[in-house]
Amino acid sequence: MKRDDTLWKGILENLFDDFLRFFFPDADELFDMKKGFQFLDKELEQLFPSPENMQDSKFVDKLVKVFTKAGKEEWLLVHIEIQGYYDRDFGERLFKYWYRVMDKYGKPVTTIAIFTDTNKNFKPDSYEYKCLGTTNTFHFNTYKIIDQDESTLEKSENPFAMVVLTVLLASKSRKLTDEDLYNLKFSLAKQLLQHEFSKKKIGDLLIFLQLYVRFADPKYNLNFDKAIEVITKNKKTMGIREMVLERARKEGLEMGLEKGLEKGIQKGKAEGKAEGKAEVVSNLIIKMGMTDAQAADIAEVSVDFVKKVRRKIKK
Repeated sequence: MKRDDTLWKGILENLFDDFLRFFFPDADELFDMKKGFQFLDKELEQLFPSPENMQDSKFVDKLVKVFTKAGKEEWLLVHIEIQGYYDRDFGERLFKYWYRVMDKYGKPVTTIAIFTDTNKNFKPDSYEYKCLGTTNTFHFNTYKIIDQDESTLEKSENPFAMVVLTVLLASKSRKLTDEDLYNLKFSLAKQLLQHEFSKKKIGDLLIFLQLYVRFADPKYNLNFDKAIEVITKNKKTMGIREMVLERARKEGLEMGLEKGLEKGIQKGKAEGKAEGKAEVVSNLIIKMGMTDAQAADIAEVSVDFVKKVRRKIKK
């Protein structure tokens, strides 16, 4: 779940303009895309602190400040909830988010719930409160991924459609052999490369596809990496390994290497570098949920080295 959280948060930030266009057909008339977006994750955490005993978040939520074209300083807030499991109190939770955000900022707020689970009967779209003649009904936007038509998504020129196709493929993964899943995943990658998206967006989407759709046997990850390396050479874009490493840099995962090298001044360069590599591997495992083989490939260490780090983490 941690890996999916990280991937969703990253792809929403990287493709947020496409996300708005995907859900609002008149997005370019409504929103001033040139002013960019402000992601208020820390502010949202302050409004809704996680319980101390909650090790892993079970949903992804984003709060984004978006400027409109209504005026120079006019803006509204978009609250996005990615929900991957049944929750009977889901509507009430979203209502609480909505009114607390409204109360704090005093600005219009729209809520979008995206359901990634496979329960076709779970798709709440409202919350109703009643008490002795006092009533309130809260409706919000919903999008159930397993209900979507793949052929329509494949025809879309919006990059966010590829995110939805990736999640659809992941929902099928438990029913498929690794071989069948590999063929479908590779086919989706080729579809992605046929689109005229920017190199950066292609890279972000390939990373999302590679890490979100998982194989039972890690060797298929390496085979997929190599196959993507071949087909991306003609596209003059980075290979999977380079793209994931670039993401790792952006996430600050290489800070561990710098810390280790600083310690190396006192302990010796070789020992400091080893500590730094261990820090990088630890972050790749924890923050990006990589397999031993993937972490070893990106950090340029042996699989045995990664296994030692993983054992230390579990202690």
